[in-house]
Amino acid sequence: MAVLFYLFYSLVAGVYLSLYVILDLYSRYVVGWMVSVKENAGLAKILFANTIKHHGIAAEQLTVHQDRGAPMTANTFRELLDGLGIEQSYSRPRVSNDNAHSESHFKTLKYAAGYPGKFADATAAREWLKSFFDTYHQRPHQGLSMYTPEQAFNGTAEEIWRTRQAALDCHYEAHPERYPNGPPKSKPLPPLVAINPLDSGPTTTAQTLIEASGSFASQPPPTELPDIPIVHLNN
Repeated sequence: MAVLFYLFYSLVAGVYLSLYVILDLYSRYVVGWMVSVKENAGLAKILFANTIKHHGIAAEQLTVHQDRGAPMTANTFRELLDGLGIEQSYSRPRVSNDNAHSESHFKTLKYAAGYPGKFADATAAREWLKSFFDTYHQRPHQGLSMYTPEQAFNGTAEEIWRTRQAALDCHYEAHPERYPNGPPKSKPLPPLVAINPLDSGPTTTAQTLIEASGSFASQPPPTELPDIPIVHLNN
């Protein structure tokens, strides 16, 4: 699972909107999100705690990958994950491609049809994003063998795979001459999704780089919550 954080422009000069997204990496399904006018670790904590409770995630079942933004590295948020028995994974400092799923998701969002570029306010952003996520969950994904995030997340992809394979078997039986390489096979869901699985040097961990000379330490942001956004939880 990954915690994503994006900034959007508003129509008011100097005012930015913060989008927090919790993405199930295996299915690419958005399990929780919210929009706020503040970037704050307390807000990330509220979103994550509500999402974990909503989906009934027990301790020691989850690994969360996230970047090194202030909300994600703040003590309050890290303590929440520790208290829930969640293993934590962070992008390496100054490595831009350590969260490729996040970058891909954000690109899909920015290039979506009707993306306004700027939002009038947080309410307008929430309305547009709700429509976007509903559509995104129904969109076949190349990394999921052309199944949708909803099918992968809800466990219906296997039934669809069997239907696809049955159709291919039927067509092969009727027209074997069209398949010189043998019976066609429908691709199932990938067995595993990993972040940078081909990286070498397994002993060079993010924690090792943080503790190295010249690395930086993030300061915990204030935890006051002047604007409590609406938390959206997807089933």
